[in-house]
Amino acid sequence: MSMTKREKVLAAATVLVVAFGLAGTQARSRVEAIREKSATAAALADRIRMQRELIGAAADWAARYDGVKDQMPVFERGKQVDTYWLNIMDLAAEQYGVKIRNRSAKQETVMSDVCEFPIEVREWEATLEAFVKFVHAIQSEGAMLDMREMRVAPLSNRPGILKGSFVLYCAYMRGDAAQTTPAASPAPMPEAHAAPAPSLDAEPPRLAAPAASNTPPEGVEQEPAK
Repeated sequence: MSMTKREKVLAAATVLVVAFGLAGTQARSRVEAIREKSATAAALADRIRMQRELIGAAADWAARYDGVKDQMPVFERGKQVDTYWLNIMDLAAEQYGVKIRNRSAKQETVMSDVCEFPIEVREWEATLEAFVKFVHAIQSEGAMLDMREMRVAPLSNRPGILKGSFVLYCAYMRGDAAQTTPAASPAPMPEAHAAPAPSLDAEPPRLAAPAASNTPPEGVEQEPAK
């Protein structure tokens, strides 16, 4: 059966449309693949650049690490540290008038040669001024103590009093018995009624390391370490 001229033209046009459609689909797929490869190459280039910058700053990072490491106490391997850190927190809380109602010592975590010991305080009460001084005193311990996950809210039935919770992370290192840092005796704390009310602008004194005593202050509920 012979095709008319019009049918031949329509058939040729159909073939061209199909051919261009296939070519366009393949081209689009190739363009998308090129874009993905370009994005991957750019990400790798950025990663290589960042790694080169870190390698170039290795001496500076090492110096910073040595400076921070020198501030950390060293405990004998396997020795319990909850007494040491709980007493430091209790000393600051008692000095600045922060009432800790509920606390618990958590599990030690080890990251490289640095250990972290978290203390979870589920409930505390204090005035804004007292809590600011307490936090300042804790954070002034440098690399050793870091307060995270802090929550603060007003106490509805006591105007001017705040309540909340926080987790105190204590950083230290482990070493042999000959390398351990002995715990210093705490400095005598002034009586609450005799101590002058310090200004908010005044820098709180650094906390002395406490002696070994795991007895919580009066009114504090302590859970055993997990």
